[in-house]
Amino acid sequence: MPALLQKPKFFYGWTIVAVGFLSHVACAFHMSSTLSVFLKPLTEDLAVSRGLFSLLRSGEILIGAGMAPLVGPLVDRYGGRWLMAGGALIAGAGFILLSQVSSYWQFLMLRWTLITIAGVFMCHMVVSVTISRWFVRRRGRAIAIASLGQGLSKVFIPVVTATLFVWVGWRWTWAIFGIITLILIVVPALIFMRRSPEDMGLKPDGDDGPDERTGAAATDKRDSLASAVAADATPWSWREVIGTDTFWIVCFIYGMANIGIAGLNLHVFAYVTDIGFSPLVAATVLSIIASTQLGSTLIWGFVSERMEIRRSSMLMFLVQAFGLTVVIATSAVTPLYAGFLFYGVGLGGGWVLQEVVWAHYFGRVSLGTVRGLGVLVTHAFGAAGAPFFGFVHDMTGSYSSSFIAFVVALLLAALLSLVVRPPRKRPAIG
Repeated sequence: MPALLQKPKFFYGWTIVAVGFLSHVACAFHMSSTLSVFLKPLTEDLAVSRGLFSLLRSGEILIGAGMAPLVGPLVDRYGGRWLMAGGALIAGAGFILLSQVSSYWQFLMLRWTLITIAGVFMCHMVVSVTISRWFVRRRGRAIAIASLGQGLSKVFIPVVTATLFVWVGWRWTWAIFGIITLILIVVPALIFMRRSPEDMGLKPDGDDGPDERTGAAATDKRDSLASAVAADATPWSWREVIGTDTFWIVCFIYGMANIGIAGLNLHVFAYVTDIGFSPLVAATVLSIIASTQLGSTLIWGFVSERMEIRRSSMLMFLVQAFGLTVVIATSAVTPLYAGFLFYGVGLGGGWVLQEVVWAHYFGRVSLGTVRGLGVLVTHAFGAAGAPFFGFVHDMTGSYSSSFIAFVVALLLAALLSLVVRPPRKRPAIG
């Protein structure tokens, strides 16, 4: 009889993580790094300038940000099952239709409507919120494992895309992406996705066992975990969320970081060649950033579970700032590579810690609502990143001022990460 009462060895939450991994892989088809491979053949075939084409991404970011507060409460109420499956159906159809466009405005409208809107339903926010509902103690590693799908795609999909160009051309490449999206997300989401462990008679992490570690670090972690567990039971309305200092401080922290990340992502190749290095060196820098970001993701997941979230966030921003400081200060290739290596390692933490931060301070109950509002603000910051770096270069003839400003922003983000505190919900009146 006692054997019948034993808890199952496999926790269903890891199935949720696996579906999230697949979703991150497919969502990479939306990313700017993938779109950049299409830039030259698309602009040539559709007779559009590269400047006008680049506005596509700014519009996508702003549309996604505006949709997020509407989708977040739906995740809280219904979970990600139907949202992800429906989004994948729409996105898959959108990618297939991209293969049939004959003008830029058709391409633009399909990206801004079907693909961008569907991406909000099936991609990062919905996946991270759902995973955060299933995990508390192991939340960092769970989010990190799912995020590896995005990292792997970021490394390999540009190569796969370029290969498909040679075999079938850019039109059939979009169609293939649409078919893959349908296969990777629709059926797995419908079969396996569930809103929360409580819906299946389970608890987060599969149990509620105590943390048996000792020492000062373990004490800090237990205090952090206790705060997160207490926050999990607290519902938040959108008015209550935007009325807290915590919400705006976290938004400001990651909003500033997003400005720099978005700007650097688009302009780093030009920066490296502008300061005297060859295109081969610049291409190697891109590979270093992508590979170290991917390689460090799981490490940051474990760090977030063993170090109090304020300190782990501070460390992440300091590592990025240190790496970029080395880049700015050097004129040799080896320190340049080393600097971008550190930057990539710190960047890998952003995939994990940003999700953990929101869940830590606001809990699981209303996390979709909170993340939706947070995405609206932080992505609005990010949309300004690429133009900021570009216009500063136009005015000064150099990217140095932009890089220095990014370092200062990272240092300020590190400081604010250390001082932010959990929000206090005001008691209801009456």
